[in-house]
Amino acid sequence: MNRTKMLSRLRAEPEWDIVIIGGGATGLGVAVDAATRGYRTLLVEAHDFAKGTSSRSTKLVHGGVRYLEQGDIPLVLEALRERGLLHRNAPHIVHHLSFIVPRYKWWEGPFFGIGLKMYDLLAGKLNLERSRLLDREETVKRIPNIEPENLLGGVEYFDGQFDDARLAITLAQTAADHGACLLNYASATAIRKEGGLVTGVEITDAETGERLDVRARVVINAAGIFADDVRRLEDAAAPAAVQPSQGVHLVMDRSFLAGNSAIMVPHTDDGRVLFVIPWHDRVLIGTTDTPMPHADLEPRALDEEIGFILRNAARYLARDPQRSDILSVFAGQRPLVRPPSSDGSSTKQISRNHEVIISDAGLVTIVGGKWTTYRKMAEDTIGHAALIGELAERKCVTENLQLHGWTSPHSVSGDEALAVYGSDAPAIAKLIAEDPALAAPLASGFPYQQAHVVWAARHEMARTVEDVLSRRTRLLFLDAQAALDAAPIVAELLAREQGQSPAWIDAQLGTFRSLAAGYRVQA
Repeated sequence: MNRTKMLSRLRAEPEWDIVIIGGGATGLGVAVDAATRGYRTLLVEAHDFAKGTSSRSTKLVHGGVRYLEQGDIPLVLEALRERGLLHRNAPHIVHHLSFIVPRYKWWEGPFFGIGLKMYDLLAGKLNLERSRLLDREETVKRIPNIEPENLLGGVEYFDGQFDDARLAITLAQTAADHGACLLNYASATAIRKEGGLVTGVEITDAETGERLDVRARVVINAAGIFADDVRRLEDAAAPAAVQPSQGVHLVMDRSFLAGNSAIMVPHTDDGRVLFVIPWHDRVLIGTTDTPMPHADLEPRALDEEIGFILRNAARYLARDPQRSDILSVFAGQRPLVRPPSSDGSSTKQISRNHEVIISDAGLVTIVGGKWTTYRKMAEDTIGHAALIGELAERKCVTENLQLHGWTSPHSVSGDEALAVYGSDAPAIAKLIAEDPALAAPLASGFPYQQAHVVWAARHEMARTVEDVLSRRTRLLFLDAQAALDAAPIVAELLAREQGQSPAWIDAQLGTFRSLAAGYRVQA
């Protein structure tokens, strides 16, 4: 993918079958579905791909154990099926992970054991591995630093794990492979209508300030937490359809979770589950569920959210985590479907189902859902959009679509930082062979190299230091200070690739320092 070429194509092609507003998981999934059906597809994203919610998840591709406990069987069934499909279609990014639910009371064995057997049954042929009961000795062996006092054993089950921002880029590449045009840093600044019906979009390029009018048979609003803002471009009186809910995650040193299994904490202060997960040789702990009054592109963790996570994790870890142990903290907001009667005061009971909303003027909006079900959300959205736009009926093909970079599960690299590139990995190795200086690491103790920056600039539409350190690599999410230390070399490499000036480098570093401050926690 090359942004200059994409922008040139947009200038040359003012008419499209489908224009998608929003470049997160939902919008990118919709673009893949539309492009693979053969529709002329354009996607615009106001910032970077997955800048918001879609890079800030718990990194799980899962059916949702807590939704099973709530009795939402249809959602769990759908999510488990999609989990299996994604594991099959993107094995270079999605892998299965062992989770252990510790047992400290006698009744927890049959309670969680039966529930997780049902989880296995609902997954059917797409199940990853069977759940099983563990005795105390094996539980301690699998999680050596589990809280030992009164421990009876555990229950092991399996779910999927992934790198969310990397999957987003993979979806963008997949859509582009099938003919879609995608442009980051390009905002939909107006919805065009004729005769009371939506006919297109005004797009403003953030880098040049250029405004472009494009026509579309149908416009899809996939702007996530900002979906209501887009709806009000078309209808200023549109009622709120989204309830933002904030989730916070803490990242700590790997020593807090010895072994390769994750911990699922079944009981917390607010009744939701908490996860302690190995991720990129660090430990990720989360999440919270805090109602927010408005959407925020760069939300910040509240002190009470950090305290909640530390307090609840400490009950299950032999060594209590402290604020001083936090390497990075990140927050994201879920675009939950707002129930008609909701006052926004509680979000943990709001369903994670998705909903397609069609305005009187024909604007198609998709809200709700979660990463795991992005493909089904896209299929439903395009089904509605094709009717609204009177497009030729074409079958969805994404169930069996191998995503960009697909490689045989048996040939996926053991190097986690390289594995996510799949079949593109040899091309990165070639960059290093041509210029050995690119083998230099971005930060000590991390697998990211200068070659990753060059690749991101040339082939993944990375435009800023933040794009590289937040989403093309995950350094900011793994260790905020390490990302700050790496920022100067990233800025220099990007400037060289883009032909930018020293003033641009200074501006980039100033912006990134301000951003990264929000990922650090004062002890």
